[in-house]
Amino acid sequence: MQQSSKPNAPERLVAEAGASHAGLRLDRFLSDCLPELSRTRVQALIRGRHASLRGATIEDPKHRVKPGDRYALTLPPTEEPALRGEAIPLNVVHEDDGLIVIDKSAGLVVHPGAGNKDGTLVNALIAHCGKSLSGIGGVARPGIVHRLDKDTSGLLVVAKTDQAHRALAEQFADHGRSGGLERVYLALVWGAPRRKHGAIDAPIGRHPSSRTKMAVLAPGKGRHAVTEWRAVETFGPKSAPIASLLECRLTTGRTHQVRVHLAHIGHPLIGDPLYGTGFKSKQRALPEKLRGNLAKLDRQALHAAHLAFEHPATGTLLRFNSALPPDLAEIVDSFKEL
Repeated sequence: MQQSSKPNAPERLVAEAGASHAGLRLDRFLSDCLPELSRTRVQALIRGRHASLRGATIEDPKHRVKPGDRYALTLPPTEEPALRGEAIPLNVVHEDDGLIVIDKSAGLVVHPGAGNKDGTLVNALIAHCGKSLSGIGGVARPGIVHRLDKDTSGLLVVAKTDQAHRALAEQFADHGRSGGLERVYLALVWGAPRRKHGAIDAPIGRHPSSRTKMAVLAPGKGRHAVTEWRAVETFGPKSAPIASLLECRLTTGRTHQVRVHLAHIGHPLIGDPLYGTGFKSKQRALPEKLRGNLAKLDRQALHAAHLAFEHPATGTLLRFNSALPPDLAEIVDSFKEL
């Protein structure tokens, strides 16, 4: 792949097909020659009339490559994002040319959506990263490969380039089956499981009667979901524990997975407004100090405490850990006094 460009001009790349490329689709051939662009991005460029062969525009990504053909691909200047950057404080754990790891605070929405067009992590990253965002799909924006609920705190990795976005997305889609991806949460729940560890294998899908909730559904109705858990500590009498701190390891990544699975086995997250209702009587029986701390908690007691993945450029396994934030640590300390 040869590159040629002039200042303030679109970048032009030229690739010549060899014998080994015979019969390949054009989008496959160009994405193989240009690994920093995703195949989806290459397809969009072809359909946008940015690919040519001997001066003739090619618009079909399925066009078959022949040995000796020289294809030109023009990369338009990266567009500015429609979203505006906002100077929102971020706890940056790691940052390099390809990605950034954030320890997200509770209350921060990851991506703009209905009712949350501003004040999100994406807005904050646009401002923080500035020109280091080389563009995801041709737009200077951060590449979100996984999300945390608004009121879940903890570790989150975001891509800054198309190449990093594609590589990280592949790791998360694989759920760590063939690589180093690990996602571990700390969850403060009501009650205590009878065993010290276990796995919840139950399909998750949209709740049949509530658009804001997910639910465990009958086999074949929801998406495959597995959460492995381990009891870190239990609180209260051994005969009738009041609460537990669980370590939950994801082997899939579904919306609200940890929250739904723990509620499904009868141990919902403390403070969860969707899946943890029905424990008000138990809360009223707690000591005054603990009741006060729980009353101040305005979110589910869930924290993304460990994240590991292979760096998309170097292949190095990166590992990050985050301690419980002060609001959850204070509640744990109060439970220990029971």
